[in-house]
Amino acid sequence: MDRAQKEAVVAELGQIFADSGVIVVAHYAGLTVAEMQDFRGRMREAGGSVRVAKNRLAKIALEGTQCESISGLLNGMTVLAYSEDPVAAAKVAQSFAKDNDKLVILGGAMGETALDPAGVKAVAAMPSRDELIAQIASCIGAPASNIAGAIGAPASNIASILSTIEDKAA
Repeated sequence: MDRAQKEAVVAELGQIFADSGVIVVAHYAGLTVAEMQDFRGRMREAGGSVRVAKNRLAKIALEGTQCESISGLLNGMTVLAYSEDPVAAAKVAQSFAKDNDKLVILGGAMGETALDPAGVKAVAAMPSRDELIAQIASCIGAPASNIAGAIGAPASNIASILSTIEDKAA
């Protein structure tokens, strides 16, 4: 890799570190190509990405960023999982690590906050952005649904009473 290619990788990694809502660092020693492709596929479905880069170049890219604190995790065969959604990458990495013990989560970063493995697990347990939007929408829609039910209830009660009276009369 010549100097220009290294500079391009550092610039790309710098952009990743700046734009990501969460970054998870893990060791991947022993993963087969098929397992790594499965991990990448799961991450892509969740809206995240996986990047393997030289630790030295990643450390250079981390200098001066808000997630500079994770540079100590970049030792050995490391992989970076990241996403704009603050929990997607953590969820996928945690799920994959649970299924495959060759992926060992070392920690990560969420903005300026450094995460240890327990922190990544806690972030993974949080609802995703889409789940939160769905919860908010249901909370907003619930009162309208209750009002519609309350307005329609007297009419249905009257209809059932009339039906009962009709049945008795016949």
